[in-house]
Formats: sequence, C-alpha cells, structure tokens
Amino acid sequence: MKLSEKDVADNKDKDLEKKRSGWSCALIVASLVGAFGSSFLYGYNLSVVNAPTPHIKAFYNETWLRRRGQPIDPDTLTLLWSVTVSIFAIGGLVGTLMVKLIGQFLGRKHTLLANNIFAISTALLMACALQAGAFEMLIVGRFVMGIDGGVALSVLPMYLSEISPKEIRGSLGQVTAIFICIGVFAGQLLGLPELLGKESTWPYLFGVIVIPAVVQLVSLPFLPESPRYLLFEKNDQMGAEKAFQRFLGKEDVSRELEEVLAEGRVQRNIRLVSVWELLRSPFVRWQVLTVVVTMACYQLCGLNAIWFYTNSIFGKAGIPRENIPYITLSTGGVETLASIFSGLVIERLGRRPLLIGGFGLMTLFFGILTVTLTLQDQASWIPYLSIFCILAIIASFCSGPGGIPFILTGEFFQQSQRPAAFIVAGTVNWLSNFAVGLLFPFIQKSLGTYCFLVFAAICFSGALYLYFVLPETKNRTHAEISQAFARRNKACPPEEKIDAAVTDSKPSERPDVDPSSTRDKCVKNGIV
Repeated sequence: MKLSEKDVADNKDKDLEKKRSGWSCALIVASLVGAFGSSFLYGYNLSVVNAPTPHIKAFYNETWLRRRGQPIDPDTLTLLWSVTVSIFAIGGLVGTLMVKLIGQFLGRKHTLLANNIFAISTALLMACALQAGAFEMLIVGRFVMGIDGGVALSVLPMYLSEISPKEIRGSLGQVTAIFICIGVFAGQLLGLPELLGKESTWPYLFGVIVIPAVVQLVSLPFLPESPRYLLFEKNDQMGAEKAFQRFLGKEDVSRELEEVLAEGRVQRNIRLVSVWELLRSPFVRWQVLTVVVTMACYQLCGLNAIWFYTNSIFGKAGIPRENIPYITLSTGGVETLASIFSGLVIERLGRRPLLIGGFGLMTLFFGILTVTLTLQDQASWIPYLSIFCILAIIASFCSGPGGIPFILTGEFFQQSQRPAAFIVAGTVNWLSNFAVGLLFPFIQKSLGTYCFLVFAAICFSGALYLYFVLPETKNRTHAEISQAFARRNKACPPEEKIDAAVTDSKPSERPDVDPSSTRDKCVKNGIV
C-alpha cells in the first residue's frame, strides 16, 4: 500500500513537472506580444471613447458650425455619434470575413503582423482628426480599427491554440481575454482628466494605439510560425520541427511532431473547409451550434448594459460626480483580476464549470440588481448593494464567459475546419455586438431597470444549454473532443470508427490507439 501511494505521488510530481515545463520562454513571449498588439487594442478601443465623449461631440458641433454656418441639430449629432460608436462592430465583421483569405496565404503570425497596418492607420486618422478639422476621419478610423479587431480576435486565439501543448492550452488561450480586460482598464485610466481626457489632449488617446502595434511589429518576427500551419498548409516538416523546439523549449520533439504528422498527412490532401461546408457537415453540427450559442451569449449577456448604468448607480450611492471616473476604474480592475484568476484555474477546474458557473452567477446577480435598482430610493444602503452586484456581474463574466468562447472555437475543430469556424464565431460575435448597440437603447427605454431581466434570461438559457451539451475539453485532443460530440451529432467522425476497429482487432498490443494510425487508415480507405 505504501509503495502504491509512493507511485501515485511520483506520478503526480511528474505530471506537475510536465505542466510546468510546457511554459517555455517562446510561448510566454508569443502570447504576451501577440495579445498586446491584438486583443489589448480591442479592449482599449471598447472603453477609450467613453471619457472624451463630450469633447468629441463638441468637435462635431464646431466642425458642423464652421462648414454650414449653424449649429448641428441634436438628432443629427446623436446619429453621428451612434455611427461613430457602432461602426466599430461593422468593421469587426468585415475583418472577420477577411481572415480565411488572408490567413491562408500569410499564415497566423504574418496575418497578425499585417494587421498592424490597420492599427497604425487608425492611430494616424483619429489622432489627426482634430487638427484637420474633419470628424469623418474619426468615423473612418473607428471602422478601420474594427477591421483590426475582427482579424485579431480570430487569428490570435487560433495562433495560441495551435502553438500551445494541450496541458496548458486553456491557460494560454485565456491570455486573449486577460489582455482585453487590461485594454479596457488602460482606456479608462488614460481617459482621466489628469492624463489624456482633457479637451486639448483627447486626440492623443487614439494616438496611443500605435504603441502596441509597433511593439508587435518589432517583436513578433523573431518568433516562429504556428507549427500546425507549417505542417498542414505548407508541408514544411523541418520548419514545423524547429517551431516545436522553440515553443516547447526542448530539442526532442519527436513525440509532439508525430502526433500532428499523422493529421498532417491527411490534411495535405484536403483543402480548407468553406463556411458553407462547415455548416453542412454532420460531424461538427453540435460543435458549430455550441460556438454560436457561446458567442451570442458572450455579447448578449448584458455587460454593455452594466456600463450604461454604472455612473447613475455610483451617483445614487452618494459618490460626487467628479469622483465617479476614478471609482469606475474599479470595474476595470475587477475585470482584469477576474480574468487572471480564470487563467490560473482553468486547467484545474476545466472549461465547463467556469463557463456554466459564470453565466449562472450572472443570472443571479442580474436578478438581485433588478430588485435593488427598483428599490434604490427606499434605503440609503441599497445603492451600495447595487454597486456590489455590478462588480459581481463583471467578475462572473470575466472568470469564464469573457474568454472561454474563443478557446472552445480553437479546440472544437480540426485544422482544415478552424478558419471557417472562427469566421462563424466572429460573425456571430460582431453581429451580436452591433445588435446590442442598436437595440439596447430601445429595450432600456421600454423596460427601464427591468431590462436586466432580459439579460438574466439570456444568461440562464446559455448556462442551461451548456450544462446539457458542452463536454469538458480540458487536456483532450481534437479527436477526443470530436468523439465526445459524436453521439449527439449521430455521426461518428472517421477517426472514432477506425479507433474502434483497431482496438477490437488488437486489444492487447495497443489499447490506446495512436491517432497517426487511425488517420492513415482513413486516407487509405477513402473515409476522409
């Protein structure tokens, strides 16, 4: 018994050492540099327009008055501002639809590098708009920045998923969400009046966009391309082996290379799947539906509505109006801390508990927030309970739903399907983003504080769906995840059928079938 316990302890130590060894310097640098020039900018541009809103509207009015000799109509000003904010989502949709075409030729790394052209162009357009006296430059800049965000939120999770060992795939993938939150916080911080939120300095808020883009431009070229891309789409085995060696931090990568070589032998003869083919494929029907549901809930869960009410709730709690921007920084801080917490525990707890638990807690706190907002004038302590609910909703979102949908999209699909899958996920993401921006004012006007019940229902529906449908993907290969969905799809992937056949024929020799043999037999039998 003692010997058995010692063996178990030794195995645990080996597993822990294996997981720690997965974090090589190249992996860490690739994730940090990739996210800083991509998802950080997305988060930054979500929040950076909030602080200078009065100054930008004044700039619109001054420009209109100079051109037409009369002040701008309030309705026209509202329309122009709405276009300025919402066109970011339209650009994101355009960027998402460009991913497959660009990524097929440039690869993951070089697509991220080329994407910096959009970020630098945005910085120049928006920073120079005031001096040029053209508010159209702000609108065009927001659209171009949306393209950057659409490309980044598709290619970065794909790149991180393909370069990371499966043991730390979730933690590395969560870097995308962490830097989105850091970007939101940075936009709030730099928008303070003491920094760049003044009337004379607000253009510099947009000029800052150039810094992450330049950092990525000068750093990312020294890192390898995705080894899976090199194997599957470029047939460059030597380049893939060198990339594995850099990312895994060791010379002997024969086992990792053999795991993907088998899939590479299949993928060389298979073209990339189109979006239409992906949607029609019976083997991934529930994977696609799950990605659509998680991405829709990601945007429709009501976090944008929280920002709408934050200032008024803080005011009701007795916080002076001039201090509210500083208190609002707490929301960005909570976002960042919750996303870091998720990255630390995702490989221990798994995707399912964090995602389902996050939506479940959001449902609970949205319900409580509805009650506190309805009764906030009844007692002096109720607004403080509303503040707690706001912070709890933000923390619940960032601990799971804020980043895991991007990870799942990379985990559910094989190499030939992955670009199309990210197009589907990105399209749902940006269309839902646009729908929230378009419809929320009407929902809020019609329902008032009861609008949060709509978001509570969406979060509850998402949690319920994921509870019954989503399998745990932690530490599992793409083939194993496909097999987990096979029963619900009512169509077994070719790998699963061959695995069963091989296992039945040679149970004693190979109880765990090597994916390479199964995929090779798929090719020989014409199954794929």
